[in-house]
This record gives sequence, structure tokens and C-alpha cells, in this order.
Amino acid sequence: MPVKRIKRSYRKVKYILYRETLIDTREHIVTFLGAFLGIGLIGFVHSKYLIAHENLFLIGSFGASSVLIYGVINSPLAQPRNLVGGHLISAIIGVICHKLFPTELWLGGAIAVALSIVAMQITKTLHPPGGATALIANMGTPRIESLGFLYVLCPVLTGVLILLAVALLVNNATKHRSYPTKPLFRRR
Repeated sequence: MPVKRIKRSYRKVKYILYRETLIDTREHIVTFLGAFLGIGLIGFVHSKYLIAHENLFLIGSFGASSVLIYGVINSPLAQPRNLVGGHLISAIIGVICHKLFPTELWLGGAIAVALSIVAMQITKTLHPPGGATALIANMGTPRIESLGFLYVLCPVLTGVLILLAVALLVNNATKHRSYPTKPLFRRR
């Protein structure tokens, strides 16, 4: 009897691993190209304005956004409204919290992340990397902190728009993918 159970368990595990593992090579290539071009363009564009060691406009939250908008394009969290709105709302809240608590980084960061999550929920723009965007406004380098509200425009807005433009191009380049899941503009 144990042999039958082992075989049945093996079949279940094999099925689950197969079903839950994406094996489509085309999907991997499109995901790679999107993430590479999106992050690469942000780095390239911003490197024209800063010397190499100051190129801090590649903030960590953009890497997490790339996972969503190039790798899980059907997720509600990856849609353009969430991508743009989540980052912008979180950046604004992050800067405000840093201005209110400039010496208590732990407090400003905690409040920024918590308020950002709630604000994204209220506005239906929930995008998990937005929490990191708020935290970076508080815990970033002195250069980021010195930007103040310019942080919202550059790097956040410019970076997000670059990621979105690449996502729209790359994710719609093949007939197998469609991004966003709902049209950006509805006809009336």
C-alpha cells in the first residue's frame, strides 16, 4: 500500500510543478526583453544627467514593478493605473513623512509605508512596489532626500512612465500577450 501512495503523491507533485511552472520560451523572452529594456532605459536616460556613481534614479521599487508589469501582466496590481498611481501616491506620502520626521527615519519610514498602503487601497491603485517607493523617500541616500518633492517627478514619475511605455510596447508585440487587461481609454 505505501508504494501506491508514494506513486500517487509523486504524480500529484509532478502535476503541480508542471502546472505551476511557466515553460513557454516565448513568454520568458518577452519578459526578459521588457525588464531589460525598461530598467536599461531608465538607467541610460538618467545617466545622461548624473555621473555614474550618482545614478541613483534606478530605485529598487522599479525592479519589483518590473516583475509585475513584465512577468505577471494580467495581475490587477500590474495594470497602468496601479503602476503609475501607486508609485506617485507613495512618493508624495514618502516625501511628506520625511519632511515631518527628518531625524526619526524609522518613524517616518513606517508611517510612510503604512499611509501609502491605505492611500493606494482607497484610490484603487494598489501596487506593492509603491510601499518601497515611500520607504526610499525616507531611507534613501542624502541625494534622494535632498530632492524633496522633485523625487516625485524624477526619478519616480519619469521612471514609471518609461517602464509603462516599454510594457505597452513589449507586452503587445506578440499575439500571446495583451497589456493592459482593460483598455486605457473607453469609448462612449
